[in-house]
Amino acid sequence: MVFVIAGNSKDREHSHRVLKVDVEKQRALVEGVNMVSKSTKPSAKHPQGGIIKQEAPIHISNLMVADPKTGKPTRIGRRMGENGKLVRYSKKSGEEIK
Repeated sequence: MVFVIAGNSKDREHSHRVLKVDVEKQRALVEGVNMVSKSTKPSAKHPQGGIIKQEAPIHISNLMVADPKTGKPTRIGRRMGENGKLVRYSKKSGEEIK
């Protein structure tokens, strides 16, 4: 779950679900954010064709992770976990983020 903090879809009140992340391009596909209109030809999936609204990727610098404890936007830190691996944690509450 993330909050959009910049751009046309800016909304610090509601969190959104991340659908896909492109690590190389540093972009994420977020549900209901950065909607674009795309014109399509008729196909089996869309028999009518026409204009379809769909999500476009948004840069990850415009997103903030939701705190697992409070559900509010938070910054992320990294520290060593119990098993000796680096884990992400919320700077606000100290909770581990999975």
